[in-house]
Amino acid sequence: MTKTIQPELTLVGAGIGDPDLITVKGMKALRRADVVLYDALVSEELLEYAPQAKKVYVGKRVDQHSFKQEEINRLIVSHAIGGGHVVRLKGGDPYVFGRGHEEMLYAQKHGIRVNLVPGISSSVAAPALQGIPVTRRGDSQSFWVITGTTKEGDVSKDIALAAQSSATVIILMGTKKIDQIMDSFKAAGKENTPVAIIQNASTPQERIGIGHVHDIADIMRRDNLGSPAVIVVGDVVRHHAKYPNRLSDVVVNA
Repeated sequence: MTKTIQPELTLVGAGIGDPDLITVKGMKALRRADVVLYDALVSEELLEYAPQAKKVYVGKRVDQHSFKQEEINRLIVSHAIGGGHVVRLKGGDPYVFGRGHEEMLYAQKHGIRVNLVPGISSSVAAPALQGIPVTRRGDSQSFWVITGTTKEGDVSKDIALAAQSSATVIILMGTKKIDQIMDSFKAAGKENTPVAIIQNASTPQERIGIGHVHDIADIMRRDNLGSPAVIVVGDVVRHHAKYPNRLSDVVVNA
């Protein structure tokens, strides 16, 4: 008698670039995967946890989409129905601008059992690994995480709202819109607010630019910083080791 394989999807957050930052639960999911669909920002070292699985690259980068989201959704379903357990391996956390919820709902509508393994988001890990706390008593009571570019290609209106607050503002996918983003902070009277741009966080290629609202765009271009990068705006940036007149002596050694 042939055993029926239950179609299953596990959405796994790989965390930011360093492969050691994946969770143990994520590793266990990979070990029992029949198929792994993985993204551009995922370290390929993680695929070694699934030696028996079929690997399918479905990465999407700025202006370089190998698959449209609708195609990825269909691939998830076809591989799950045809092969059993699909692991959808996504950089960072699947629910932080990762479209993970859409993929899970699509799979569920097609009768596929779904599981979620959260990952470490670059929105908090990238600044943390650079010694920048996203909140700190006396500096910041909260933080916003905002996409720099909407699906229509515009700057998010939430940035202008966040610029009026005292919160730390963390912007993902925003380097191409750096001038417009900083204009929102200038309009809120924040010209001298510290800013950090962290590129390729947690990897050997990690780089950082430190400046202020009024000059960070020029610093980014001068130093040739770009995506993938996290933009951090707020007084907490003053705790970074490279900031002039830094506010603390803590140095983070990863």
